[in-house]
Amino acid sequence: MRKINVFDTTLRDGEQSPGVNLNSREKLAIAKQLERLGVDIIEAGFPASSRGDFLAVQEIARTIKNCSVTGLARSVKGDIDAAWEALKDGASPRIHIFIATSDIHLKHKLKMTREEVKEKAVEMVKYAKERFPIVQWSAEDACRTELPFLAEIVEKVIDAGASVINLPDTVGYLTPAEYGNIFKYMKEHVPNIGRVKLSAHCHDDLGMAVANSLSAIENGADQIECAINGIGERAGNAALEEIAVALHVRNDAHQADSSLNLHELKRTSDLVSKLTGMAVPRNKAIVGDNAFAHESGIHQDGFLKEKSTYEIISPELVGVTADALVLGKHSGRHAFKDRLNALGFQFDSEEINKFFTMFKELTEKKKEITDDDLISLILEEKVTDKKIGYEFLSLQVHYGTSQVPTATVSLKNQENEQLIQEAATGAGSVEAVYNTLGRCIDKNIELTDYRIQSNRKGEDALAQVFVRVTVNGKETSGRGIAQDVLEASAKAYLNAVNRQLVLDCNLDGLKRQTAVGS
Repeated sequence: MRKINVFDTTLRDGEQSPGVNLNSREKLAIAKQLERLGVDIIEAGFPASSRGDFLAVQEIARTIKNCSVTGLARSVKGDIDAAWEALKDGASPRIHIFIATSDIHLKHKLKMTREEVKEKAVEMVKYAKERFPIVQWSAEDACRTELPFLAEIVEKVIDAGASVINLPDTVGYLTPAEYGNIFKYMKEHVPNIGRVKLSAHCHDDLGMAVANSLSAIENGADQIECAINGIGERAGNAALEEIAVALHVRNDAHQADSSLNLHELKRTSDLVSKLTGMAVPRNKAIVGDNAFAHESGIHQDGFLKEKSTYEIISPELVGVTADALVLGKHSGRHAFKDRLNALGFQFDSEEINKFFTMFKELTEKKKEITDDDLISLILEEKVTDKKIGYEFLSLQVHYGTSQVPTATVSLKNQENEQLIQEAATGAGSVEAVYNTLGRCIDKNIELTDYRIQSNRKGEDALAQVFVRVTVNGKETSGRGIAQDVLEASAKAYLNAVNRQLVLDCNLDGLKRQTAVGS
């Protein structure tokens, strides 16, 4: 049975989802969980796109040891150089170079001829091969490229040193039969195709990304590029969890499988959902809350008599457990630390003490603390450092059906230790809170998106709020978690502001370094 390499692009193509903006710490947390999941390649970002992305890719490459880390690069020497500097310390560095090959892209985007594109592709693959042991080359918009020309350029870049050839359905246009035929054609018409692995990268614009990926495997693809929860540009990428379980359950049909640790799928999905702020639909295959639920009486009767009547996948296979570990106010530090380690979190003693204190405070409000609660507690991002941003101290809201909602907020300015207290009204409680925070913070802030959900079922579930705001014209996002919805709302708003302040500070520092260097 063939082994299919899993190329995860959650941190690159997935982060390109509108409204998603991960910082370095969040990217590293996801990368560690992807390593735990057992993906073969992590596409950590686009190093040349920004200083922040460069540093995030560099940190991930230096940290991850059990899978290969790669970065995206245009067919530009500067991009390749940036990728090498970011990835050279990795355990198995590789680069992912792309250039468009369809006539529509050549005419309207690149303004190049086919011959010019072919020469550029060969030149850049050779240049990258001088540094990287593994070079992956992608024909952007391969799905709309004439097959004879695609075969011609693929043959040339293989001779130039490419180790992996990616043939993406960049716009999610093809049917499974059409997409599979591209791989079959390459196998039959490219003389040196046996020297490389073929990779598939499918988008979900017409809802066929997973089906197209499986069709590619059936026609010779050795690698699948996908993202957790199917996030990505526009309608997203092929969902990693769906492909992985489809290969496992139907390996009789596909004659191929991955080496993923499927028990980590649900945990990985939850982590990505929380950090990106992109909720997973309840009816989402494999990882949705309803994926293993049965409500119909007929289904329930059959399931109780024999699970296989209506269940082709066991919840345990993907890490869904009916009875999660419950901690409470009598739990000690040792049990708390062991549970964090089991969940994939590793902290030093100081951080353990900080989180244990937060855990104890939460047990005064909730009788039982589940794994979901612990994950939410840990992921309540503390982006402020001792000198940047604002610290949330207290919130008081007065509300009644015959009263104007009024909020009072206390913050501490981290830069000068100044205590800030303000009050304001609003049409509703959340608006009152945000109007008050706006008065506390001397910035032009506009709320553009507000979303709320609970971290699990039950009346004592924690509220999770995700917001998107503009701070002085720059868009950023934030996340807040608390048992009270209004407190979570305030923390999300403040978290977004602090993230932008930290980013602005880092950019100012970079500009000063550049000025001194010049």
